[in-house]
Amino acid sequence: MPPSVPRPQSDYDTVRQAVEYISENWRDQPSLDQIAGAVDLKPLALQRLFTRWAGLSPKAFVQALTLDHARSLLDDSASILDASYEVGLSGPGRLHDLFVTHEAMTPGDYKARGEGIVIRWAFHASPFGKSLIMVTDRGLAGVAFADPGKEESTLADMKARWPKAHYIEDSAATAPYCRRIFDPDTWRPDRPLRIVMIGSDFELRVWETLLNIPLGKATTYSDIAAHIGKPKAARAVGTAVGKNPISFVVPCHRVLGKGGSFCGYHWGLTRKRAILGWEAGVAGALA
Repeated sequence: MPPSVPRPQSDYDTVRQAVEYISENWRDQPSLDQIAGAVDLKPLALQRLFTRWAGLSPKAFVQALTLDHARSLLDDSASILDASYEVGLSGPGRLHDLFVTHEAMTPGDYKARGEGIVIRWAFHASPFGKSLIMVTDRGLAGVAFADPGKEESTLADMKARWPKAHYIEDSAATAPYCRRIFDPDTWRPDRPLRIVMIGSDFELRVWETLLNIPLGKATTYSDIAAHIGKPKAARAVGTAVGKNPISFVVPCHRVLGKGGSFCGYHWGLTRKRAILGWEAGVAGALA
């Protein structure tokens, strides 16, 4: 079974090292013993930790990171987006596996660079290292990740998006959101997670499209560009995807390069691979 609660930071540190090793050596299909040796753990200990964390054994995770698997995530990616557009992008309902409902700030709010908006924030443990959660009185506004010792730069990165907002550190306000985001047991259609998007019109269109990529699937920058009516804007789409402020919930990690290459993730390619592997375990459990 996939993890039902965020794991301690030390778990992710170990898993991150394992994912890095797997990512560099997957073509050789490394054995459990080889992976365990790379992270200085006994094979059985790594097997238990990794399976508890990802819902997959290290060997299954190796397979989930192969190019063939990445290509399979892209199968019929255009038709996946077509189907999602038929049911609409806005309003309550199952926009994707987190049961997200969303609204956008007005263009004036965006142009004001957050002026007049109160954003409460705090860092919390997550399955992918420390996560920065940011909320407004209208819903979740930001999710980011920080490697050890990088918390200040992560916070500065997010604050720079809305420099005139008023920021308050408030873990009591953000903790319930963290659990809702990373605990699959809370992904319920009768309790949709409300998010609020703050961006340009073009960015909002891209981010809304990301919400329609299902768990266990992926798409490409060019497919997104085609579906928002800007077939020649794949590069601009890539920029907007990289600026997505609500990581994981708005699944920018599910955008791959043509042919299934793992390219471009604001919070690091190792974390992108880790999230996709974790989601493979979740998808298998929910199937």
